[in-house]
Amino acid sequence: MDNTFEADEHLTTSRSGPGSLDATIPSSDIPAIGVIDKTSVPASLPPASLAKKAAWMQWYSAFKSILPVYISIHLVFFVIASCSVLFVHKDFSTQPVGISTVWGVWLHWDSINFRAVAVNGYTASWLTAFFPLYPLLVRGVMYVTHDFLTAGLLVSNLSGLGLLIVLYRLVQEDFDAERASRTVLYLSVFPLAFFLAAAYSESLFLLLVLLSFYHMRHGNWWLAVLFACLSVLTRATGICLLIPLCYEYARQHDFNPRNLHLDSISVCSIFAGLGIYALYCYLRFRDPLAFSHAEILWNRKLTLPGYAILRSIKAIIISPAPLSFQSLRNILDLLPVLFLGTLVVLCFVGPWKFPRALSVYAIFGAAFFLFAQLFPFGGLYPLESIPRYLLSVFPAFIVLAGMGKNRTIDAGYLLISGSLPFILLAQFLTGHWIT
Repeated sequence: MDNTFEADEHLTTSRSGPGSLDATIPSSDIPAIGVIDKTSVPASLPPASLAKKAAWMQWYSAFKSILPVYISIHLVFFVIASCSVLFVHKDFSTQPVGISTVWGVWLHWDSINFRAVAVNGYTASWLTAFFPLYPLLVRGVMYVTHDFLTAGLLVSNLSGLGLLIVLYRLVQEDFDAERASRTVLYLSVFPLAFFLAAAYSESLFLLLVLLSFYHMRHGNWWLAVLFACLSVLTRATGICLLIPLCYEYARQHDFNPRNLHLDSISVCSIFAGLGIYALYCYLRFRDPLAFSHAEILWNRKLTLPGYAILRSIKAIIISPAPLSFQSLRNILDLLPVLFLGTLVVLCFVGPWKFPRALSVYAIFGAAFFLFAQLFPFGGLYPLESIPRYLLSVFPAFIVLAGMGKNRTIDAGYLLISGSLPFILLAQFLTGHWIT
């Protein structure tokens, strides 16, 4: 396939069933990765078994493709975590440091709040801002590990492995293997991607979003909505999947109401996840919207998208000095938001825009980017936390991967973005606030 995303009417990638590409796609344009050599499969196997074996081999091929990136980035995290003690001990200190410090330094900020929920449940209404699926899974793993941080890191890092596999398969099927590899690499070295390895809900949320998207593209609507509901139980922004779900369902049915089937009801079921949590909040605190009201306690208020960006720019201008904490902290929040926002715009316009058959990617990217800005922080750091929320705008990284075919862009992004995690992760591991 062409690497510049131009629309080509005969290259539609709508699917009529699991793993089946639309018949209008030329066979020469289907990525070869994961294709099974017929000579390696016993001829006696029935067609259904052959299809199942082929599907599993494609997933295994995706696993092998992303594994070097996954291992490499985690080795980087390990080295930074091991060296982070140098920033907290005095020079030539003789204080002994145990090996457990390598993972113990990850317990900061929201991890502490997730620990409170996982260990003791929702003891106060303000904790409902931390949605339940991630701490529930961690609580389950704690029956084996007997420790929150170990369990949290296991859930997050296994989810991180899974999301890279699903992301690779999704991009490989709709574009090609080369772009899939670059997308995985570019997401992994993004300056804030270490949150996908921390005891936060970021990696679990993105995994569920990608699984929903994958089944959406395959026309498996009940599975797509199931994973969308689970994403909502992980983070409220999962509700953004409603827009691409509706659009993609309509597109795969030719935007014709006569083509709607019973499974169209499934799309509306995405609200079930939010309804379940609202019911719990009512039974626990007599307030079905406790999770929304908790945002006020966190000094977050509903505003128009873009307003937080303007406030962040103003905070930089009025800061005491160019290198003051207020200035640098806002710059580090503002730059990734503007960078990803630019990539979202390029989903719609320019040489790297998505073709019409794949507009659902652009629609999700725009919906999520705008929704994530609805509840900014009310103080001098209005974009607080928003950059790491935007890790889930995966279509932006697909666009970036298309741009990365240019060697200058590829090298520039990897050098700049790949160096920043050393600074930001070291700060996070030593207890400093990083978005």
